[in-house]
Amino acid sequence: MEKANTKTIEKEKIVAERLNGRFAMMGFIALIGAYLTTGQIIPGFI
Repeated sequence: MEKANTKTIEKEKIVAERLNGRFAMMGFIALIGAYLTTGQIIPGFI
């Protein structure tokens, strides 16, 4: 009988993914805030 192949994920990768997700959410909130206050997607660009 073969041994079951289990995958383990390093703790650093989990922390990095969570941090990346949080920064992405903060960027999205900043994008919405800039659009609501200026009416432009990228203020000063268009």
